[in-house]
Parts: sequence; C-alpha cells; structure tokens
Amino acid sequence: MSNTEQRPAETTCEHHDEASGTAGRTTLLPYREVPLGGPRAMPVRRSLPQRERSLIGAWCFVDHYGPDDVSETGGMVVPGHPHTGLQTVSWLFTGEVEHRDTTGAHAFVRPGELNIMTAGSGIAHSEYSTPGTTTLHGAQLWVALPESERFVAPGFAHYAPPVVDVDGARVLVFIGSLLGQTSPVATHSRLVGAEVTLAAGASLDLPLEPAYEHGFLCDTGTLTVDGMTAKPGEILHHPTGTTRLTLHAGDAETRLLVLGGEPFGEQIVMWWNFIGRSHDEVVRFREEWQRERADAAQRPGRYGTFPDAWDHTLPAPELPNLRLRSRG
Repeated sequence: MSNTEQRPAETTCEHHDEASGTAGRTTLLPYREVPLGGPRAMPVRRSLPQRERSLIGAWCFVDHYGPDDVSETGGMVVPGHPHTGLQTVSWLFTGEVEHRDTTGAHAFVRPGELNIMTAGSGIAHSEYSTPGTTTLHGAQLWVALPESERFVAPGFAHYAPPVVDVDGARVLVFIGSLLGQTSPVATHSRLVGAEVTLAAGASLDLPLEPAYEHGFLCDTGTLTVDGMTAKPGEILHHPTGTTRLTLHAGDAETRLLVLGGEPFGEQIVMWWNFIGRSHDEVVRFREEWQRERADAAQRPGRYGTFPDAWDHTLPAPELPNLRLRSRG
C-alpha cells in the first residue's frame, strides 16, 4: 500500500530506550485518520509511526482500515507506486485486493492469507480492491529492512497459515513463531505477526519472546493488556523483557494482530513510500522514480519493468523545503 498523502512528513525512526519509570509497562499508541486515494478517499487509521514511538521491532508502519462500504468509499484504488528498503505485509479480514508488481507477480490478497512483498533495492506495485468486493477491512504493515539487507533483490511471497484453536482462541501465525505455530515466510530480522480472535469476555495467556517488544493492534471489540485498554485502530505497546502477558476481550468478540520483534537498533529516514538512511538517498530514490514513470527509455531501472496492465502511476509528492534529517 502506498502512503498517498500529498504532503507526507519526513519521519526519522529510531529505537528509544524506555523512559524512566515506564520499563515493563504497557502503553497506548493512538491513531490518526488519513485518506487513502480513491475517488472518495477511503479513510485509514494510522497508528505507526508516531511521535512517541516510530518502530515496534522492525515494524515501522501500521494502517488499519474498515470495515468500509466500498460503494461509499470507492474502495482501494492505488495505482503503481514505488518502495525501497522495506517489506510490505498485507493482511485482510474482509474483501479482496488485486496486487501487481514489477517483479511480474500478480496475486490477490484474501482474508486470512498473507501477501508479503520485499522492496529491497526498489520495486513498484499497484493495489485495487476487486469488483466483487463490497466491504473492505484489513491492515497494511511495513517492515524496515536492516542495513545489511536493505538492498536485497525485490520479491513477493504468499502464505495461507493454518487456523488453530488455543484455549478457545482462534490463532493464525503469518510471520515468525507463536503458540507452537511457525510461519515459513522469510524475513530479514527476528519478527512475529499473528491474528488472534477472542470470544466476548475471554482471556488468553500469551507466552512471549522476552527479547522482543510487542504491539497489540485492536481490530474489533476492545482489548485489555496489563491494565490498558485499546479500541479498534489503537495499539498497546509492551517493551522487551516479558515472558508472558494475558490478553482480555471486552464484552464483544475481539480480534487483534500481534506484532513483535527485536528492537531495530538502527535509524531510518522514511518519506512517502521510501525508506533510506539520509536525505540525499531519499532524494535520489524520488528522482529515479520520477524519471522512470515519465520516460519508458529509463525503464527498467531501479523499480523494474512496469506491468502492461498499468495505464498510469502515482507521481511522487514534492519534497519539503528542508533537508530530511536523521538523529542519533
């Protein structure tokens, strides 16, 4: 998914040690609502990155959307656009999205099935909700690639995890390992990603990898962890050092995503759909995209061969009148 904001802010993402007095405690990460393309601009709830926290492990971007009536919002309409230095993780609860990218991959995102695209040195893709989709509901997630892996070759993978019952909870593990389930999907840092559904009023005792920090994204119902409660679109963040937490559902069925990983330990500069390490690098990524989309003679370049099905692509926004900077 693209960040379709016309004036995207520069985001310098870095790992922060827990503030004094908060270590071991769960904190609430709220969301802000942003429009996602389309003739009527489907709204999404963006809870990562934000001022208080930029990353959870290598997870650096979390958009939660729906359930949306496609007849009112126009659905997902995101023409070809570029990415660098990340993996996109697409996860649906309802509906269907058609994906095409410049590796030649053509696939559909369906509920309970993972589509993961590795941008690496550069890729472009498009995403459109299919004509038969009446309701669209899901999450779009980005994973930052570490310095040693951020220029890997682009690629695409699909995985349909088994649905397992754990103490009455419905669990699908799509990345990493949790509750005795392991995904075969390759990542470039240690991560976990899973969908968990709890019956109204139910609880689940969840074993955790203590080297990971975790985020619990509430999708439906209300979720309480460590005395903190989240509503749909909000994330409950818990730092490293914990081996077990209990998830509590409110008075309605509650579905959530578990997102965790080792603290990233690197700084990144994220602007529009690019992840780099400096202002000049992001400027170069943008210039190359603009050249390639404007002139077929420039293709294939960094972003690969555009699919024949594309009749147009997204232009990059103008850069802000300041240098994108990294802090450390």
